[in-house]
Amino acid sequence: MSIVETKVEARPAKGRALPLAKALGRFLIAAVTTYLGLLAVTFFIGRVVPIDPVLAILGDRAPTHVVERVRREMGFDLPLYEQFYIYLKGILSGDFGNSVLTTNPVMTDIRRAFPATIELATCGTIIGAVIGIPLGVLAAVRRGSLADQVVRVIGLIGYSVPIFWLALISLVVFYAKLRWVAFPGRIDIVYEYTFTPITGFYLLDSAWQGQWDVFYDVFRHIILPASLLGYFSLAYISRMTRSFMLNELSQEYIVAARAKGLSETRVIWGHALRNAGVPLITVIALSYAGLLEGSVLTETVFSWPGIGLYITNSLQSADMNAVLGGTIVIGTVFIGINLLSDLLYRTLDPRTRSR
Repeated sequence: MSIVETKVEARPAKGRALPLAKALGRFLIAAVTTYLGLLAVTFFIGRVVPIDPVLAILGDRAPTHVVERVRREMGFDLPLYEQFYIYLKGILSGDFGNSVLTTNPVMTDIRRAFPATIELATCGTIIGAVIGIPLGVLAAVRRGSLADQVVRVIGLIGYSVPIFWLALISLVVFYAKLRWVAFPGRIDIVYEYTFTPITGFYLLDSAWQGQWDVFYDVFRHIILPASLLGYFSLAYISRMTRSFMLNELSQEYIVAARAKGLSETRVIWGHALRNAGVPLITVIALSYAGLLEGSVLTETVFSWPGIGLYITNSLQSADMNAVLGGTIVIGTVFIGINLLSDLLYRTLDPRTRSR
């Protein structure tokens, strides 16, 4: 009797484990394939751009025999497939080469610059989610009203206005005229050589060390660029929240909840938004990844020393090792966040587990 019971209980466990293993396998295959595609694209971009990396290192007036010797030492005389193998092996071991602009290893520069971009994008995403989700809910609940139209216009402006133009206008208004924010940059020069960051995230480091004057200074520097990125994130999040909420509010369980006498607040925030929150995780994650890889113009306008400004300066100096290294890091993070959000969506939504 116990043997039969054991077999009966084992079948459901096996039935649950098989779809999970298949989903994990598809996840890993997608991650590896996408990453190899990213490496292949960056490799061939580095070979087709009209910039000679050897001349970028030696200069245009270097003797021909020196140029040829360095070209052989760097492996540019080898067939493309051998160059790609060497490139792939170096990238997987964390070797992006040295930067022509700073003479440092590219990975060292990226470790220094990337925390600034993460901090800026994180603040922007928080602003976009905290404001965008309530606006999307309001627009869905009052569909067709003036509030709905206002929210949709706010989102339309966020999609339409170029961010560099809005950044310049905001600098003129909030810095030059009103003096509400600090000068472009990440920290005032007064604190630049006295403040010692621990993690590279200045807001967290200054608060952890109890240096509230530094925290206030960093906040005055980050609030304007973070608000601009938050506005563009808000436009996307509010639009998707409205769409998800309209779909949920038309479901039968909402009618049943209202028929039971539940308050409208509980129906909207406790039932509709709760179910709409699952796909919203993917939306917020993609918005965050988009800010990480799309903050180049914002960092340039505000002189924010993140990876976007690092790539821009490297490109202007024909420093292809730095450009490709930064591109690969940002692409890797984007792929990771995208796949992780998809995995979370499948984990939290039971309807997708059997797909």
